[in-house]
Amino acid sequence: MLSQKTKYALKALLYLAEQDVDHISKTVEIAEAASIPKKFLEQILLDLKRGHFVGSKQGKLGGYYLLKSKNEITLADIHRLFDGAIALLPCASLNFYERCSDCVDESECLLRHGLITIREETLKAMQGITIASLVKK
Repeated sequence: MLSQKTKYALKALLYLAEQDVDHISKTVEIAEAASIPKKFLEQILLDLKRGHFVGSKQGKLGGYYLLKSKNEITLADIHRLFDGAIALLPCASLNFYERCSDCVDESECLLRHGLITIREETLKAMQGITIASLVKK
């Protein structure tokens, strides 16, 4: 399951993706439109900024805007930023791999092989869903 933080991040990105390219959205505007608590949204936007998905402008006319194209931001990108691994076990993970302490022979582990298949299919699906494709629906 997606964490609430990831869900809110996606809702904020969807809101930003629906705006004109040169529009800069204030935090309060995003929070109200996407039904996200403002304080929580501020933390999420900072994480999205650190991940180079959004940019910000300071000052009275400041706010947030998409830094990366809505066609390039995938569900996989945002899931990894906020929730970490897509795999169900660390030994099946691409980016967060860790050997299982109770595994005798990883190459023979049937569970690991099955979970790698699940990870590959899930990753493929998540990489195929962009913010732009969600906005279109």
